[in-house]
Amino acid sequence: MTKRKKWTTAAFAIIAMFVFLSACSGSAGSNSGSNKGNNAGTEVSTDPSQQSEITLNVFSNLANYAGEQPGWFAKLVKDKFNIKLNIISGGQQKASTMMAAGDLGDIAVAIDIKDAIKAGLLLDWNKDGLLDKYGPALKEYAGESLEANSKQYGGGTAVYAVGNNIGSGDGPSEGAKMTYGPMLRWDLYQQLGSPEIKTLEDYLAVIKQMQELSPKSDSGKPVYGFSLWSDWDGVMSVNVKAMGQFYGFNEGDGFNIAELMMTKADEAKWQGVLDEDSYYMRGLKFFFEANKMGLLDPDSLTQKFPDVVNKYTDGQVLFAQFPWLTDGYNTEDRLSAGKGFAFVPFTEEKVFSSGYNPYGGTWHWVIGAKTKHPERVMQFMNWLYSPEGVQEATAGPKGLTWDIVDGKPTLTEFGYQAVSNSVDMPAEYGGGKFSDGGNKINNSTLTTSMINPETGEPYDYTMWSSYLNNKPDPVTKSWREAMGAVTMKDYVVKNNKVAVQPPYFSEQAKAEEPSDIKQKKAEVGKVIKEYSWKMMFAKDDNEFASLKEAMVTKAKGLGYDDVIKFQVDNYEKTVGAALKK
Repeated sequence: MTKRKKWTTAAFAIIAMFVFLSACSGSAGSNSGSNKGNNAGTEVSTDPSQQSEITLNVFSNLANYAGEQPGWFAKLVKDKFNIKLNIISGGQQKASTMMAAGDLGDIAVAIDIKDAIKAGLLLDWNKDGLLDKYGPALKEYAGESLEANSKQYGGGTAVYAVGNNIGSGDGPSEGAKMTYGPMLRWDLYQQLGSPEIKTLEDYLAVIKQMQELSPKSDSGKPVYGFSLWSDWDGVMSVNVKAMGQFYGFNEGDGFNIAELMMTKADEAKWQGVLDEDSYYMRGLKFFFEANKMGLLDPDSLTQKFPDVVNKYTDGQVLFAQFPWLTDGYNTEDRLSAGKGFAFVPFTEEKVFSSGYNPYGGTWHWVIGAKTKHPERVMQFMNWLYSPEGVQEATAGPKGLTWDIVDGKPTLTEFGYQAVSNSVDMPAEYGGGKFSDGGNKINNSTLTTSMINPETGEPYDYTMWSSYLNNKPDPVTKSWREAMGAVTMKDYVVKNNKVAVQPPYFSEQAKAEEPSDIKQKKAEVGKVIKEYSWKMMFAKDDNEFASLKEAMVTKAKGLGYDDVIKFQVDNYEKTVGAALKK
């Protein structure tokens, strides 16, 4: 049975990410008895902070950090639970290694659930009444996700996971900024007279003029229109794929990801990435033209994501396909001086958005079957899904960075300085910048644009009325006057520039890829990634065309059409069928 609720969803949360989440298959097995010696079911202190100190190993397929959780979030978790978090990153390769070793640590994020269950690597949250005893907030605020995951993966009795970004409501689920959308240096764009941009390709001429206005960064380095990275690529280039997201298409279908197809958020439409008129092919051509114009950073071929972040911070890049990339540049000092990035849409645009989803997204949270502290883990997970946990994980420690003033949540004077990274957090709160001390697991729980029932405003402090009305900087004031909107989200909703994906849930887990399809997809993905980068940096039109032909020929020779057929058949039986109703 398939269930849908109109215009509701799970979105992203940051960052990032579009990681290839398939893990290697494990042998069939059960986790029965796998918790011997871990005292499953025994009561723990009603005051978690009074328990003995422990360290939990947390594997996150989304993490950009490895090691002990630092900063203010570490302080919060230590004070509330006497827990330290050891973050394990490494992506799919590390996930496969841990699966093969038979131990996923205490908590894992964004792994292949079906394979992990087969291998007996996941804890059943219903075992010994664990969820009932220590997960009241999970049951209250993530109940539909728990039920859905139980039906999909636990036969309706066991609970092995909870989805990320759980929420309910209408419209796009993002905060003040959307997840995707073209951002330009607003000050330079205005100097050019704010020229109209009708198509994706129209950005190139505008950005070239911007480059001529500002050829050097703050440190005197060359400025480029675009700076890309490859370490987030799955079966295609993440940055090229974003061009399709400007038109309402996303990789996969919202139910299955890391696919070779892209689907429309709000219509039953799909396209293979190698289709002649696909947005992926258009994106490759876009970056190729950018490179011919001297707008594409040559380091894109070799650099990694942290390198790109540093370049945005230094002012070496003029365009961002992901709005959150611009945070490093948009400092308080620059914005006060009238310099900063802002959303500059184009006429054809209809940006992709994951709407609110009561079932949650596919970057699930799970508990490892071999954890020695199931009750402590569940207490921590329960807090992450509670209004208090979501609010503090988003805005920082109450009383330090924010508080309730006249009945409304408000950043403190220190909080405004902290979130702009203009001051360090106090040493007793871990020190360092606010942004450096956030949750390094890098996965969401509840959608932060939802209303916190305890404050009456969204969890996301950038959506608080007190924040939006607090002395807007010159860039923000100028943008609001020009665009007739308060935030980016406000603009795309008012102007019908957003395609919102409805939630989808099937009691059946996603179709398992046959081994031959999985192998073909991996081989085809390698070809697409390799040739995508070669095409973007082709020396001329002839080489671009030659590389394109070679990419398509090789991909089809390795079984591209077979993979597409499998994926489309599954899409038309599931998400596509639901969208047609």
